[in-house]
Amino acid sequence: MKILIIEDDKNISDLVSFNLKREGYKAVPTPYGKEGLRLAREIRPSLILLDLMLPDTSGLDICKLLKANAETKNIPVIILTARSEEIDRVVGLEIGADDYVTKPFSVRELILRVKGVLRRRGEAAVPSEELMCDDLRVNVLEHRASIKGKELGLTHNEFKLLAALLRVKEKVISRDSLLNTVWGYSSSVSTRTVDTCVARLREKLGAYGKHLVSVRGVGYKWSGKC
Repeated sequence: MKILIIEDDKNISDLVSFNLKREGYKAVPTPYGKEGLRLAREIRPSLILLDLMLPDTSGLDICKLLKANAETKNIPVIILTARSEEIDRVVGLEIGADDYVTKPFSVRELILRVKGVLRRRGEAAVPSEELMCDDLRVNVLEHRASIKGKELGLTHNEFKLLAALLRVKEKVISRDSLLNTVWGYSSSVSTRTVDTCVARLREKLGAYGKHLVSVRGVGYKWSGKC
């Protein structure tokens, strides 16, 4: 499923994109409202995340145009807004938005809102996703990881950590990003928790543990040919 993200704050856009991909969605980001309108008609996303404060136009105007166009009127929209005034949320819902999330927001909550809207709209569940590295297989939907058909017996967090790194091979993921992705920035965990989890995961991966590389002072990446 494609999720169109119309958001001009790059940090927010990157964070949301990363977490949507982790959940098996394809994220398509753009910082501009007019470009978002074009993409909505072109790619027909399953859902649109729409910021109200855009550099080229108002998010409310974009929502109106989306709902007035026969090609895009049935695409669900979740509004992202930094505004606290009730009137903005009410107007957004009146012109056809399906839900809204006020910044700053929890990424976990946003993902739940996305799934909830798609479920209400009758969209299918997130499709099965299999990540691979030679004989290593990670089935995200079934939450299974195996090497040559033998289950690895990973914990929930070890599995999420492995999947996150495999999705973006050769790209470094910071410890802070991994904390958000795997643990949701729980107050009970620290960056040391990430290092400990990585060490346990390396051990369970056996020979494949060499692919889990530490980048000093930054984080980790999945490296090497697969």
